[in-house]
Amino acid sequence: MITRRFALLASAGLLAAPLVRANAVDAVAMPQAGKRDWAAQVPTLRVGLLGGENDSDRLGRYKAYQALLETTFEVPVRLFPAADYAGVIQAFGAKQVEIASMGASGYAGAWIDTGGNVEPLLVAVEKDGSISYRSVIVVRADSDITGLDQLRGKSLAWADPNSTSGYLIPRFELTQAQINTEPNQYFSRTGFGGGHEQAVVEVLQKQYDACCTWASGIGDAAEGYTRGNLHEMIAKGMLKMSDIRIIWMSRPILNGPLTARKDTPQAFRDDMAAFHLALPASHPAVYEQIERGGGKGYQRVSHADFQLFVDLRQEEAKNRRQRS
Repeated sequence: MITRRFALLASAGLLAAPLVRANAVDAVAMPQAGKRDWAAQVPTLRVGLLGGENDSDRLGRYKAYQALLETTFEVPVRLFPAADYAGVIQAFGAKQVEIASMGASGYAGAWIDTGGNVEPLLVAVEKDGSISYRSVIVVRADSDITGLDQLRGKSLAWADPNSTSGYLIPRFELTQAQINTEPNQYFSRTGFGGGHEQAVVEVLQKQYDACCTWASGIGDAAEGYTRGNLHEMIAKGMLKMSDIRIIWMSRPILNGPLTARKDTPQAFRDDMAAFHLALPASHPAVYEQIERGGGKGYQRVSHADFQLFVDLRQEEAKNRRQRS
């Protein structure tokens, strides 16, 4: 069971507090091009890319970003697309990547696994000024399921065990709503879809009745909102919103951070933060590609902003040990 402490935090609206901050967007000039002293310790910049979409799409979205990093800092940049979210967490633990954009749960997992050797630098600011997004549960439009009560006895796909919106938060909130998410309880079965994109595909192909994924929760619902997995799938021609129905939406969730290894030089982390803070104004097309539609830029964050997600993951691990 999720403890009363977490229930009180959620009911107080602290999953993504503060959700909107005045003057949230930090903007700086793009760092001047040139080789840095930190290159002696970071001779190749390795960027982890989360799973959730196919490799060709991920690499395509990051191609211009990769080139801009190389031009700015005069070091080779390698992209590491992971098969799933755990791949990036493990890469941080093995010191195989220096930076990656992660979900809040993924960051918490990396922080736990590395003994605190990761640091959150920035989070994306949405078009409405918020720094949050939503988990959603979707079903096929031709289904008779219109709410959580009709999901009793049906199958549900989580996106990924290390996904904030695809597992950690929906499982937490469903448990709060007295829905038992253990296998063969409320649902006929649950499983992992292999990423957000694939989970939605499996619903469309009738392998599952419903799945968890993510959306900004702002803007035009008919376009999959301003950003998120649904928005991206529509842009790729993989989905029409008329194909699905959203039957549940979570409380706002704090956007995941651009994360760096803490054992890299401070000057390196400062340059990575400055590069991304300058990106929306200096190279908007690159910014929109990596942020899947873009927003208002980025805002600095600290580990304290993600402590709740660390606590939730530790609680989840404790409960798993007790069940086994």
